[in-house]
Amino acid sequence: MILERFKVTDKIAVVTGGTRGIGLSIAHALGEAGAKLVVTSRTDKFGGLESLQKANYNVSFFEADITDKQVPQKIVDYTLDKHGSIDILVNNAGVAQHGEMEEFNDDLLDKIMNINVDALFRMCRSAITPMKKQGEGVILNIGSISGLVSNIPQPQVAYNASKAAVHMITKSLASDFADQNIRVNAIAPGYFRTEMTSLPKENEHWYPTWDKMTPLGRMAETEEIGAAALFLCSPASSYVTGEVLVVDGGYTTR
Repeated sequence: MILERFKVTDKIAVVTGGTRGIGLSIAHALGEAGAKLVVTSRTDKFGGLESLQKANYNVSFFEADITDKQVPQKIVDYTLDKHGSIDILVNNAGVAQHGEMEEFNDDLLDKIMNINVDALFRMCRSAITPMKKQGEGVILNIGSISGLVSNIPQPQVAYNASKAAVHMITKSLASDFADQNIRVNAIAPGYFRTEMTSLPKENEHWYPTWDKMTPLGRMAETEEIGAAALFLCSPASSYVTGEVLVVDGGYTTR
């Protein structure tokens, strides 16, 4: 019976940034558990959609730039037109940008906040109404340990602030919509081996510090986050809302 509670058979799941990295691994986990997938991204040049199709999941692709203010509503409308409901929303799309505070210009600041905070806010806003009409729904936001601690050695105050905002959006929505049977949680990943953590040569000296600060002594592979995401998106976590689940190899214990 316990394993049954991890199934999301025929649930309609939207995963933003779902064609690579953490988003793709979450999409695979939800697809394997029976969900019908709508994955979004600006591009599928990394072949993520093909990997989902090869796994024989029910998947469709919505290609768009989520920072366009109209796109979040278009994604939800597309999902409702195609499937008739939106049961699970995974807000994974995000961007990291490092830089010294004195040299961090407004264009970079806007870029980080637009995708990490504003677009996520709009996706939640667009999904809440149909979820309320359905009488239930699940939202999973991908935050970061950078929203909990000032991790080192990279200077990234804007990114840290954006992920702290994601965590507070999560808690606020969980409180506001619990009586509508809408659960809202977040995952705060540590260092995962993705394109986002693939450093240019001049910054490769950061890797040893990341490993040293992580008790497990290594970066995570993306498939190591799928089970955590599935837990928070499935009936297995039916009494969990407003939580930020840290998946960081122990980084935040130090």
